[in-house]
Amino acid sequence: MIYNNDSRNSIIGKIDWITVLIYLALVMVGWFSIFSAKYNELHPSIFDFSMEYGKQLVWIGAALLIGFVVLLIDAKFFNVFSMWIYVVVLAALFMVLVYGKATKGATAWIEFGPVKFQPSEFAKMATALALAGYLDRLDVDLRKRKDILVSCLLVLVPMALVLLQNDTGSAIVFVSFIFVLYREGMPGAGALMLCGVLAVLVFVFTLLWGQKTMFIILGILFVLVMAFRLLTKRRGLVPTVAVFMFMFVFVFSVDFAFNKVLLDHQRSRIEVLLGMKEDNKGAGYNVYQSKIAIGSGGLAGKGFLEGTQTKYDFVPEQHTDFIFCTIGEEGGFLGTSAVVLLYVALLMRIVTLAERQRSTFSRVYGYGIAGIFFVHVAINIGMTVGLVPVIGIPLPFLSYGGSSMLAFTIMLAIFVKQDANRLNVL
Repeated sequence: MIYNNDSRNSIIGKIDWITVLIYLALVMVGWFSIFSAKYNELHPSIFDFSMEYGKQLVWIGAALLIGFVVLLIDAKFFNVFSMWIYVVVLAALFMVLVYGKATKGATAWIEFGPVKFQPSEFAKMATALALAGYLDRLDVDLRKRKDILVSCLLVLVPMALVLLQNDTGSAIVFVSFIFVLYREGMPGAGALMLCGVLAVLVFVFTLLWGQKTMFIILGILFVLVMAFRLLTKRRGLVPTVAVFMFMFVFVFSVDFAFNKVLLDHQRSRIEVLLGMKEDNKGAGYNVYQSKIAIGSGGLAGKGFLEGTQTKYDFVPEQHTDFIFCTIGEEGGFLGTSAVVLLYVALLMRIVTLAERQRSTFSRVYGYGIAGIFFVHVAINIGMTVGLVPVIGIPLPFLSYGGSSMLAFTIMLAIFVKQDANRLNVL
């Protein structure tokens, strides 16, 4: 990447203010939703720093300050030091395994006095930077096996460390980097995504219908597809056979994976999600109460601070992972639609800006954070409405938490800085 040091125009004038305004809107929605979810009549001020909503305001202020500092830093810094940032974050992930504090079954936190720090939130940003920095090199070509291997390792190493912390939700987010590799032309990336979708479908249908039924269905499909290809003399017989062999082997392994690999609470959540059992007082309690809260909001909601499910704490973690049901109850269909549209607008804006970048680094990083945001939003909202299992990841800019607020803000600020500097890239 070559930079032109011409800085005649102010950085303020180069910033994409549409992205910034969407960000600020989401942050404000999140702050007021946390206030509503944790409202206490004995502490009625939203600026009460002894309550979660007051503490979140501190994190918002810190995030805005750090985000502003990021905008003042030379854009070259993030490319030049991308690997160093990645290494530092990996070291922090190792520290969690040794000195981390267990919270709700996951050892993902490091404590510094009264402050808790979650390195996995920053690991996603660091991985996006490292992958962008590596793919920006002149000698890197994703058609070469070595470069494919290095790119995949950059993603898999932090993902494995997060999995060792028993933080499955954060680990799943790293799968989003397949979108980056697909965009950058890695051979087989599209097939890999298709195999991932097929694996999920086969896993679900095998649990619902049983192995024997799935073997029969796959056998019939295999015969029909092969007959069609032979009769039409189409190419691609070997990949077709490979895909079906993968599905047959996968079906055979589903029972072992479900009963021997997954933990008890993970099996229970999947069984409740698929309707294999009802447990509205146990594994399915959160989702059951969340759906009641969202459904009771109706079209326009019950009004700010008027949600009964929210007021009486029926939904656990309603200010963190289940913050969306607070919006659903008090804002109704219109409120939740507005929030979803804000996220859609943010994702579309990031992708649009990524495509206009002059450097590979900025484009790859843009797609990296777009994938991270998309997976977070899709899983979190899907979780609250009962479409995906409860795996515990925050809703960007809305959920309570300092680590997530800082990480998402810095992540976005770096990209806004890269976009503001794009005209200086030759």
